[in-house]
Amino acid sequence: MTHDHADPHAPVEVDLSDGPDYFDVMVHALQEILVDKGLIGAGEVRARLEVLDAVEPGRGAALIARAWTDPAFKQRLLADGTAAVEEFGIDNYDGTRLIVIEQTPDVHNLVVCTLCSCYPRPVLGLPPDWYKSRPYRARAVRDPRGLLREFGTEVPPEVTIRVHDSNANMRYLIMPMRPAGSESMTEAELAALITRDSMIGVTTAKLR
Repeated sequence: MTHDHADPHAPVEVDLSDGPDYFDVMVHALQEILVDKGLIGAGEVRARLEVLDAVEPGRGAALIARAWTDPAFKQRLLADGTAAVEEFGIDNYDGTRLIVIEQTPDVHNLVVCTLCSCYPRPVLGLPPDWYKSRPYRARAVRDPRGLLREFGTEVPPEVTIRVHDSNANMRYLIMPMRPAGSESMTEAELAALITRDSMIGVTTAKLR
């Protein structure tokens, strides 16, 4: 599997040899039923997929960069992520509650969806394949420190790791720590330091 970030690591294996999983089959079956009954049209499904495809992690990066440079906005984002992203101009079209959690020197936060692939799509777009894979979903809970190590993220033993399980009603977004030495950077320059993986919590934001 390829990754769109600079951190070298052994891949979290995704086994697609068995074809679609249970949830893929159920989603397609439900879609066919709704279309057959005339409750939705195939065009509506296609239009929604186009919306999903149009969202990129850069939207989330811009959001976090604003929080790094605007303490008042950061406070609002941490207090009520759903309202803050709408204030920022992001359409929270899936109606879920967005919870933004800040990384600290004492606690490293990691996001997973142990049931399927719940993900903050209005902010980050479509989830990567490894996020949806059974190995990631299982190891994030059983061995988060070892999993992070595979992504090139070495969390010191004195730092607590907290795993946050997204679900159908609420999604998590991680605010990485602002890198030391970035004090003079513009908001746009800061956004370039923030990757999708750092907003999931498998990596950290770094000066390039």
